Amino acid sequence: MAENRLIEQKCVPCRGGIEPLKNKAIEELFGQLSDGWKVINEHHLEKEYEFKNFKQALDFVNKIGEIAESQGHHPDICLSWGRVKLVLCTHKINGLHANDFILAAKADELL
Repeated sequence: MAENRLIEQKCVPCRGGIEPLKNKAIEELFGQLSDGWKVINEHHLEKEYEFKNFKQALDFVNKIGEIAESQGHHPDICLSWGRVKLVLCTHKINGLHANDFILAAKADELL
């Protein structure tokens, strides 16, 4: 199967009624992400970004917010001085979906 670049994909609405990704499916998508991401209990992705100051961190939050809105897929975002933590999980299925990996790749592309 040809590898699709995650940043070139668009999130598709998840209506529920499907199983969250597990094992090999997670591994395949995770292998396309840049360093720093963690898969937590096959349930969600998280990554912490560091910045030189609060303004740079806030600018990143605003940019990821715009992307999240355009993709219709929204991360949990924790903003503090010089730091932003993203947590990605598809709440409709209480676990990981391809959308989580797509948004993770798009977040990294901002830097």
